Order: sequence, then C-alpha cells, then structure tokens
Amino acid sequence: MRTATVVEERYRNRQKIKDRFISLFIGIFALIWLFPIAWTIWSSFRPYKDVRAYGTFSWPKEMGLGNYSEAISRMELPTYLTNSIAITLPAVFLTLFLGSLIAFVVSRYSFRFNVGMLLLFTAGNLLPAQLVFIPVFKMYLEIGDLVGNRSLLYNSQWGVVLIHVAFQMGFATFVLSSYMKTIPKEISESALVDGASVFRHYFNVMLPLLRPPLASLAVLMTTWIYNDFFWALVLMKDDNKRPITSALGRLTGEFVTDYNLLAAGAMIAALPTLIVFLVLRKQFVSGLTLGSTKG
Repeated sequence: MRTATVVEERYRNRQKIKDRFISLFIGIFALIWLFPIAWTIWSSFRPYKDVRAYGTFSWPKEMGLGNYSEAISRMELPTYLTNSIAITLPAVFLTLFLGSLIAFVVSRYSFRFNVGMLLLFTAGNLLPAQLVFIPVFKMYLEIGDLVGNRSLLYNSQWGVVLIHVAFQMGFATFVLSSYMKTIPKEISESALVDGASVFRHYFNVMLPLLRPPLASLAVLMTTWIYNDFFWALVLMKDDNKRPITSALGRLTGEFVTDYNLLAAGAMIAALPTLIVFLVLRKQFVSGLTLGSTKG
C-alpha cells in the first residue's frame, strides 16, 4: 500500500514538471506570436519623425493619433472598406449556405457518389491559387466575350466573390458534414415521419442545430476572404473596385516608406475582422470545442 502511494506521488510530481514545461512553452509561444501585433500597435501611435530623430528602438518622445488620421485620408477608407464589405459578406453567406446544403445531402442521404462528392469539394479547396489563376482569368474573359460583356466577371466584384466561394466551399462542406454526422439520425427520421419535405427538413430541423459550426466558419471565412489580396489583384484592373487590402499600397512611398503610417493603416484594415470575432466569440469557441465533451 505504501509502495503504491510512493509510485503515485512520483507520478504526480513528474506530471507537474511536464505541465510546467508545457505551460512555459505555451507562454513563450504566445509572447512570440503577440510581439509583432503589440509592436504594430505601438508603432502606429508613433510619428515617423520621432523614429528618424531618435531611432526605432528608442523610447518615444511623442505619441498620438496623427498616423491614423493620415492613413484614413490617404487610404480613401469609405470607398475601399465598402468594396471589402461588398465582397466579403456575399462570399461568406454563399459559402456557408451552399456548403451547408452540400453537407446536408452527403451526410443525411445515402447514395452512390456521396463520399466521392465530398472528396471532390474538399480536394478543390487544396489547390493553390497561384496554380489556377491563369485558367480562371482566361475563363472569366471567355465568359464575358460569350455574353458580349467582358466586365461580367472580370474586373467585377462578383467575379471575386464567386472565386472565393469556389475555393472556400470545400472546407466549409467538410466541417459541416463532419458535424452533421454527429447529429443522431433519429432526429431526421422523426422529421420525415412527420411529413417534412427535404427543404423543411434542412431549414427547420438541421439548420438551427448548425449554429455553432456556422458561427466558427463565419469568423474564419470572414478573416480569410477579407484579408485576401491576390484574387482582387489578378481579377480586377480598376483600383477603385478593389478591397481595403489594396488600399494599403497607397501608404507606401516612392523612395521612403513610413512604416509607422503603414502600421496604422494595417490596424485600421484589421479592425472589422476583430469586431466580427468579438461579436461571435462565444459561438466561435463553442464551435471549436465541438466533440471535446459528451452529453
């Protein structure tokens, strides 16, 4: 009995040491990850003349919101922020709606190609954008020539929306179908016995149960699509139609770049995604912890 107690005590001591090392590692990793963000925030309040006079790592003699006011002016914030919203909101909505429909079909109904369909959508999400942008570019031009309007998809915000939906829908389908498979099939069987149609089964029964994963995906998709620069650059020729990530280029100088001003612009551009996360943080966390507990 005493030997068992000694062994148990040794195990607890070793476990405490492991927990301390893990906590130390996580703390160091968190500091490394947070340092660039903290430095960007710090730099955004410091005028460039103060850095030029005293050095980058010196204690600032002056702090203020001058960089933010200048960044808002030079970025033409209302125009580019509106462009980002006009691209992000429809893209996120269509991605989640279509992804949930496909996930509903492949997880609730058994047919010959349901697994193959899921793999097809997931595989499409794995293609790098740099690999397919030339075929997509040519396809957009050919579709425009076919209908007599080259601006139908190319140089159009809807063209960027559609390519985001195509690329993100695979991941959304995979996540939602995995979650739907954890929902007891008895719920669906009860709905069918009560005479629910397919659409009523989806909208009234399944969709309310998908709130946690939809909220998590909404935060992720909003961040990814909002921060995208590549597709807007290659599929749009008019700068005034591009999202706010393109407006950051207005803050770079021809010979010298004010990185403090650029830091302020980056913080302004990142603010909407931060607001989305704060609004949906509870649902986001609950969506991330799905399946970690039972009951």
